[in-house]
Amino acid sequence: MTVILYGYWRSLATFRVRAALKLAGVPYTETIVDLSKGEQFLPSYHSLNPQHVLPLLEHDGLRLTQSMAIVEYINETWPHAALLPADAAGRARVRALAQMTTSDVHPLIVPRARNFLGQEFGLDEEAKLKWVRHWFAKGTEAIEARLAADGLSGAYAHGDQVSLADLALASHVVGARLFQMDLSLAPILEAIVDRCLQLDAFALAHPLAQPGAPAVAK
Repeated sequence: MTVILYGYWRSLATFRVRAALKLAGVPYTETIVDLSKGEQFLPSYHSLNPQHVLPLLEHDGLRLTQSMAIVEYINETWPHAALLPADAAGRARVRALAQMTTSDVHPLIVPRARNFLGQEFGLDEEAKLKWVRHWFAKGTEAIEARLAADGLSGAYAHGDQVSLADLALASHVVGARLFQMDLSLAPILEAIVDRCLQLDAFALAHPLAQPGAPAVAK
């Protein structure tokens, strides 16, 4: 079995997959695609993923893209990871929590979105940072409200078992912290993610623990 993950330290989507692989105990090698240098546009990577985004997972001749689809593949291929609840309602809740950030927040804050704001609308770095923090704040507010409302969270996002939702929420909080956001108004979310980050799988997968990351406090 050969598993190759194409990623980059600052890629929050790669963080989700990296942590899922570690939770599942799957050995893998990571090939760095340096987004800061535009390596995602090189012919060598274009041939693998013409969307030019990360992550990409190669396994047994398959090339898989989109982080949450990859996480579900990991869960189904190595089912002892148990990243989805057994019941349909639980699976729907976990997927919804994940999509609140992976579908509604993350696409708005990635480099290609920020670059477009600068190139097409002339936004400077301060304005782009304001944009990013706005959408992180809106997402955080919505996630916190959802976690508080239904009483189904425990130590983690869904009860006391790490799930697909925790992978997504951890990437949300880590990303918000990279942009130096104050998340004190989301105590439930922060507590859940901080418990996740105490687990080796999350700690070792953390963006700031990867090659090329700046040596700053997490």
